[in-house]
Amino acid sequence: QVQLVESGGGLVQTGGSLRLSCAASGSIFTIITMGWYRQAPGKQRDLVATITSRGSTNFADSVKGRFTISRDNAKNTVHLQMNSLKPEDTAVYYCKIVDELGGIYWGQGTQVTVSS
Repeated sequence: QVQLVESGGGLVQTGGSLRLSCAASGSIFTIITMGWYRQAPGKQRDLVATITSRGSTNFADSVKGRFTISRDNAKNTVHLQMNSLKPEDTAVYYCKIVDELGGIYWGQGTQVTVSS
């Protein structure tokens, strides 16, 4: 079974930074896309950022200029660097991967809390 292990969440003050990491392991084909989604209480799960195996990136408008995404293909790992954090960034962040055959896998989620 595919396993996604997330780390780096926590509590930070407004304007601070956090770096999330997600490492994939187990029975999986070549990863095509890796990314992060987030879900705040009472809201739907929305895209934050994605990156393809070729390095193409996509960001939600709300995080452009503040967040960056990167990956290490050899280690099947994706990182999300979050800078200038705001209280509205508070959410559970979920790692997502899409493999070569269209398989979709989700991490368990990691809490990010930004205080005023």
